[in-house]
Amino acid sequence: MQEDSPVQNETTPDTAQTEQPQRAGRRNRLIVLSAAALVALGLGGIAVATTGNDRPAPTAVSLDAQSRAEAASRADRSARESSTPVAPSVSPTASPSAVSASPTPAKTATAKAKPKPKKTTKPTPAWVDPMPGAAVTSCYGQRWGTLHAGIDLALPSGTPIHAAAAGTVTQAGDASDGYGNSVFIDHGNGYLTHYAHQSRIAVTVGQKVKAGQVIGYEGATGDATGPHLHFEVHQGMWNQIDPAPFMRAHGVDLGC
Repeated sequence: MQEDSPVQNETTPDTAQTEQPQRAGRRNRLIVLSAAALVALGLGGIAVATTGNDRPAPTAVSLDAQSRAEAASRADRSARESSTPVAPSVSPTASPSAVSASPTPAKTATAKAKPKPKKTTKPTPAWVDPMPGAAVTSCYGQRWGTLHAGIDLALPSGTPIHAAAAGTVTQAGDASDGYGNSVFIDHGNGYLTHYAHQSRIAVTVGQKVKAGQVIGYEGATGDATGPHLHFEVHQGMWNQIDPAPFMRAHGVDLGC
């Protein structure tokens, strides 16, 4: 056997010195590559993490902006719609009672402007009943063999006696021939009226009286059997005529 074989298999010092730096360089390159790979992986992870965290944000921001835009559009549309004047609608089927329930100002003004009718008093007739409502106890004509020259009208004593027509009082006081307290009124047309048996006289001679004016009160003075008014019509003084047709001709019915 050769003695040099073991020596050939062993590494010489120079060769070992040369290979050692090479192995160190390879290790350094591996370390650098590993570090670069790790750095790349780290950056990729960061990028992935950042992308994973930031990707929803733009979406959220985009959705929020879209919502705000839609809300602003709705608000603007609502403002435009509310500012647009709306013409009042008139219902053609309005109830007539509802329309008539509130009168128009024109009608109200017309109603207020309408003058109220004035109350008018009925004019007094030229001739009236000297004692309205009285009962007739005796008419003009013959009685007990003598002329009863007037009409007797009876009501309770003290009933007012009225002038049969306007005129002037020519006598007021006790008259002769049983007439008692009497009043004579000249009517200026040739006729006089005579009111006898009064309990009290309310006028004086020369006084002007109107138709219907109270001139005295019923009584039983003179030749009288009880309270009553003895009413006569004279065509000239002491020329007695039947009062019934005369008064009827003047619109007054004394019941005879």
